Amino acid sequence: MTAVATLENAEPKSADTTTTDRIAVRHRSVARPLLYGALVLCALLTLLPFLWVLSGSLRSLDEIRSDPGAWLPDDVTLDNFTRLFATAGFGRFLVNSIVVAAIVVAGNIVAASAAGYAIAKLDFAGRRIAFGAVMAALMVPFTAVFVPQFVITVDLGLADTLAGIALPSVAMPLSVFIMRQYALSIPDELLEAARIDGAGEFRIFFRIFLPLAGPAVATITIMSFLNSWNYFIWPLIVAQSTSGYTLPVGLAATSQAAAHVTDYGLMLAGAIVVMLPVLVLFLFLQRHFVQGIAGTGMR
Repeated sequence: MTAVATLENAEPKSADTTTTDRIAVRHRSVARPLLYGALVLCALLTLLPFLWVLSGSLRSLDEIRSDPGAWLPDDVTLDNFTRLFATAGFGRFLVNSIVVAAIVVAGNIVAASAAGYAIAKLDFAGRRIAFGAVMAALMVPFTAVFVPQFVITVDLGLADTLAGIALPSVAMPLSVFIMRQYALSIPDELLEAARIDGAGEFRIFFRIFLPLAGPAVATITIMSFLNSWNYFIWPLIVAQSTSGYTLPVGLAATSQAAAHVTDYGLMLAGAIVVMLPVLVLFLFLQRHFVQGIAGTGMR
């Protein structure tokens, strides 16, 4: 009886409401394809340079010089990649880049995560000053600190070493900021419960905080790896011999053929090799990267 009375007392939708709903559905059905079309167009425009680099790496040097703007190779060849891997010192350059990237990524995961956690969750004197220093460091361009960093590196005896290339970026201000913002989203009650159970700060950091901060860790992993992998000016200055060159510096040095003519085929093949690790890392951590970026804006 109650259900029947409810149905009898329910007011039917007005004609205006029905018309409005139909118009809204119609607008959505028109707007969605337009939106997807615009996104596809933007994606294609973004991919065009990468597609041209890939096409150029599969063309011979003579073909590149005769028609630099061609999008498709007349004859696909892997000669550029063969010559690249056969270049003297290429293996050393690749190993140097991997070592530098590993140091930078590990340093940011540990040091930047610890700094972000301390600024967000620990109450100590000067916490606001520390956060202000991080924000100030974000606003300082690299060119403003380039000379002091180089002088300190030389004074420490780290010139022409992989440590000298990597150490200035082991705790990037952006990584500290991202971790601090993500740490704010973790409930204080969870950490307090661990402290009541007798857990120390190091145990809380490594056993509770870091596992929960997986998306933020993935974010700073990608960003620090990208930053170190694409190093050019700093390794070029610090590495005073070819044995200390990283991959971008080494490729720039070896792409100069006889009579100082640039070997574009070798350079384009090198660009593909440099891009691949970044793309693979991003594909593996893409979901966590998006979550980490979204989590930094929660507070």
